[in-house]
Amino acid sequence: MLRINDILDRVQPYLSPTELEMIEKAYIFSASVHQGQIRLSGEPYLTHPMEVCGILADMKLDAATLVTGLLHDTVEDTLATQEQIEEAFGKEVAFLVDGLTKISKITLGNQEERQAENFRKMILAMSSDIRILLVRLADRIHNMRTLEFQTPDRQLYISKETLELYAPLANRLGINWMKMELEDLSFRYLDFEAYNELAKRVVKKQKKREEYAEEVRGIIRQEMERFGIRGEVEGRAKHFYSIYMKMKEQHIDFDEVYDLTAFRIILDSDKDKDCYEALSMVHALWTPVPGRFKDYIAMPKANHYQSLHTTVIGPYGERVEIQIRTRPMHNWAEEGIAAHWRYKEGGSFSPDDNQIKKLRDLLDAQQEIKNPREFMSNLKVALFPEEVYVFTPNGDVRSFPKGATPIDFAYSIHTDIGNQCIGAKANRSIVPLKYQLRNGDRVEIITQAGHHPSKDWLKYVVTTRAMAKIRNWVKTEERKKSVALGRDLLEKEFKKHHLKFGQISKSSEMQVLFKELHTESLDDLLAFVGYGRVSPKHVVHHFLPEEEVKKEEPVDKTRKKGPETEPIGVSLAGIDDIMVRFGKCCDPIPGDEIVGYISRGRGITVHTDNCIHVPDMDAERLVNVQWDVREKREYPVQMKIVCHDSKGILADISTAISSLDVNIYHAEINTAPDGQATCHFGVNVNNLKQFNKISAAIRKLRGVISVERIWRS
Repeated sequence: MLRINDILDRVQPYLSPTELEMIEKAYIFSASVHQGQIRLSGEPYLTHPMEVCGILADMKLDAATLVTGLLHDTVEDTLATQEQIEEAFGKEVAFLVDGLTKISKITLGNQEERQAENFRKMILAMSSDIRILLVRLADRIHNMRTLEFQTPDRQLYISKETLELYAPLANRLGINWMKMELEDLSFRYLDFEAYNELAKRVVKKQKKREEYAEEVRGIIRQEMERFGIRGEVEGRAKHFYSIYMKMKEQHIDFDEVYDLTAFRIILDSDKDKDCYEALSMVHALWTPVPGRFKDYIAMPKANHYQSLHTTVIGPYGERVEIQIRTRPMHNWAEEGIAAHWRYKEGGSFSPDDNQIKKLRDLLDAQQEIKNPREFMSNLKVALFPEEVYVFTPNGDVRSFPKGATPIDFAYSIHTDIGNQCIGAKANRSIVPLKYQLRNGDRVEIITQAGHHPSKDWLKYVVTTRAMAKIRNWVKTEERKKSVALGRDLLEKEFKKHHLKFGQISKSSEMQVLFKELHTESLDDLLAFVGYGRVSPKHVVHHFLPEEEVKKEEPVDKTRKKGPETEPIGVSLAGIDDIMVRFGKCCDPIPGDEIVGYISRGRGITVHTDNCIHVPDMDAERLVNVQWDVREKREYPVQMKIVCHDSKGILADISTAISSLDVNIYHAEINTAPDGQATCHFGVNVNNLKQFNKISAAIRKLRGVISVERIWRS
C-alpha cells in the first residue's frame, strides 16, 4: 500500500512546507472518515484515495489537487460534509470536492441517462476548473487497475465506457501515458483472449526487438554526434491496443506488424527549426517511405501535440517510425495539459489558459443537447478527430475533423450560412456538398435565401456543431408536421364520438390528462399523437363515460394473430401486446443494448444502441425497451472473418461454429492476391454470450487474423 511519506517525498521538491502539512492533514482526515470501509478487493478503502493522490503527485499537480485526490469520495461515501471540508481545507479544495461529488450523485432512471448526465457534468466542471477532470481521470485509472474484483458484467460496462470516453478525454488533454494505459486495461477486459494472445507474441519477440532497437538508437546517436545535434534518442514499444487496432484496420497478422517500436529524437533545443535539421539528418541516413511524413509542428493536433513523424527503411530493410521533437514538445506529448501548470503571482496554481479555451470551445456545443443518446453520440465524435486544415476566402486557417465536408465548413462560419448552403467551391472549382475537405483547400460557400437543410446532410457531416444545427432544424420541422397530424387525428376521433375537440382541449380535464401523460401543453400532446406515442383512442377514452369505454374494449383486444405479433423477447415498460420487429440493419440479439423506434402503423422497430441509423432518428420517437426472453429463440447475426487462405481453414471455421450447436445460414468467401481470405458468415444464435463463444473459438484457429460482428448498412 502506498504510504503518505511516499507521496510527500514525490512532491517535496516543488511544494512549500505549508502545502505539505495540508496534504498530511487531508490524509489524516480521509483515514478517519473512511475508517472501517472496505473495497471489493478486501483492502481498506483508504488505499483508493491514496493511489489517486499518488497518480496526481506523479503528474506534479498542485497541493489543492492532491488534497482533493485524498478527499474526493469523503462527502459522497462518508458522513463528512461540504462545510467541514471548507472549514478544514479552504474554499478552493471545497469547490473541487463539490464538483466531483455532484458528478457522482446521479440517480437518473436508466444507465444511458446516467452516463450522459455524468459526462455532461464533467464537461461543465471542466469549464470551471480543469483539475476536477484530472482527478476524475486519476480516479478512473486506479479503478481500472483494480477492475478484476468487479463482476464480469460491470467489467465489460466500465471497460467500454473507459475506451469510448475516458481514454479519448485523456488524449484530448494530451496526457499520452494515461490514454495508453486506459486503452490497454480496457482492451484486456473487453477481449481477454485477443489481449492475452498478443501479449504472448510480443514477449516472444521481445529479445530480438530490443537488440534491433539498440542498434537503431546507436546509429542515430552516432549521426547526431557527427552533425552536432544535441539531445537523446529513445525507443518505446507500442502499447497492445495500438498494435491490435493496426492489425484489425489493415487486416494483417502480428508477424506483419514491423514498427512495433517507435523511436524518438528529443532535442535539448526549444527551437522548431532544429527539428527540421534533425529530420534532414534522418532522411539522409535512411530512405523515407513516401506518404508517411506528418508535420505536427506546423499544424499541431487538436490537443496541441507537436512533433515531426517520418517512416524510413531502416537496417535490414525494416520500416522504422521516428518522431522528432523539442524537450517542451515532448513534455506536452507525454503529460499534456498537466505539463502546462504554472505558478502565478500570489502562489496560485493555474493551467495554460489558451489550452483550456480550446477544450471549452470544442465541448461548448454539447451543452444545448438534451437527449442523452444524441449527447453521447456527439461527444464521442468530438473526442476522436484527426484534423484537416483548410483556408477561408480571406486566407484564414480553420481546422476540421477528418472527413469534414463543405457543410461542416458552412456551419462553422454561421448557422444561417449552413442552413442556406446550396453549393461549394474548393480551390475555385465546384464540388459536391459531400466532398471531403483536404489539407490546404480554399473553400467558398454558395448560399440562397430561403433554402433549408436536408435530413440527408446528416449522413456526411462530422462536426458536432453541424449535426446539432441540422438535427435541430429537422426536429422543429417534424414537430410542426406531427402537431398538425395529431390535431387532425384527434379531431376525427372526437367527432366519431360526438365530442368537440376544440372545446374539450381548453377544459380543466385536459390539464389532468397532461399530467397523466407527462406533457406540458396541448402542442406536446398533439405531437405525441402525431408521432404515434399516444393513440387518439387513448385520449378520447379519457373523456368518455366508463360504460362506453368498456363497450369498445373487446374490439380493441381482438387482434389478428400473425408472425409480427408473436412474443419475440422484447418488452416496453407499461405496454403489453405491442407489435415489435427487429431492424434488419443491425440484427439485435439478446445481450445487446437496444432502443425502440416508433413507426406509425408498424409498431416499434428495435435497433442496437450503436446502430449507425440511430443518431439520425427523431429523438421524440425513440423509446426505452428491454429484453424479456422467456423461451429459447434463434436470432440472425452476421460475422466477418479475415484469415490466411490456407488449405482446410474454411473447414476448421465451419467445424468451430457447428461444434457449438449453431446453424450457418449463409457463407461467402472472397480471396485476395495477397493470400488473405475474407469470409462472411450468417449464423443463428440464442444471445450475445453464444456469439462471443463462437468468436473466441474461431480466434484460436491457426491462420485467423481477425473476427468481428458486422451490420448491414
